[in-house]
Formats: sequence, structure tokens, C-alpha cells
Amino acid sequence: AARTADVDPAVIARADADPADVDAQLLAADAEVAAGDVARAFDRLTDVVRRSAGDDRDTAREHLVGLFELFDPDDQRVVVARRNLASALF
Repeated sequence: AARTADVDPAVIARADADPADVDAQLLAADAEVAAGDVARAFDRLTDVVRRSAGDDRDTAREHLVGLFELFDPDDQRVVVARRNLASALF
């Protein structure tokens, strides 16, 4: 979990204030995972995938899949988020 070790929780407020800022969304998701709010982090990035396109969409999707790898694939939060991601992609 080195990716989430030094994340400033204030990034969540910045991301919430500017949903179009993909970099802020990625940092906020990391902060949420670090704080144990895993489902919220997954939902945040799924929303970015749903409402963006091109490189931003790919970046959010890849980041989300990377976060999935921090957890057991059978974790219900991962199972639900994978289903939601598939829905957002198609």
C-alpha cells in the first residue's frame, strides 16, 4: 500500500469540488482507500470512467484496476466494483 501511504486527506475535498479534475480524483481515491473507505474510492473512479473519455477514461480505469489488486479478488467490494466498472465501460 505504498501508493496510499503519504496521501493528504484534504485531496478528497478538492476532488469533490472539481469532479472534472481526473488527477484529483485519483489522489482522492487513494486517500479513501488509505482511510478504509474502499467502496467510496471504487465508486469515485467508476464515476470518472463513466463520465470521461480517451486518456482520462483509460487512466481512471487503470488506476481502479490497480486498486482492485490491493484486495482479495473475492472481496465483495471488489466484486461489486468490477461489475459497476464493466457497466460503466459498455
